[in-house]
Amino acid sequence: MTPTLPGTTLNVTFTASPPGFSPVVDFELAAVDGAVGLFTLRDTAGADLRLFLLDPAIFVPDYAPDITSEHLAPIGATSSDDVDAFVVATISEGAPVVNLLAPILVNRDTRSAAQVILDGSRWPLRAELVAPNAA
Repeated sequence: MTPTLPGTTLNVTFTASPPGFSPVVDFELAAVDGAVGLFTLRDTAGADLRLFLLDPAIFVPDYAPDITSEHLAPIGATSSDDVDAFVVATISEGAPVVNLLAPILVNRDTRSAAQVILDGSRWPLRAELVAPNAA
């Protein structure tokens, strides 16, 4: 599930608007130059919406969420090998945190995306971000 798009920009369409971004579903996903594993997700409708996404394999190497067929079906994927997974990064009380409870999944073939909530998850909504494992 490691993202395969360094140096690339992709147009992705969410099956449902990400929380707080309704009714927007069309976004541009782009790697941030010079920042391995950091991506921006910006709306393409001119609403000036943006999220920062991280490659969890770099920033949270122990992150291994249970992605179910119910998570994959809405984006047309049959296996977690067919998707790239990202976590949303924000600032909370002056420190960077990531949302490990609700990753964003992107189907590599169709560019369909969804933010999913992990069932019975041990993963927190706000996990402090530590120094990444440099690639």
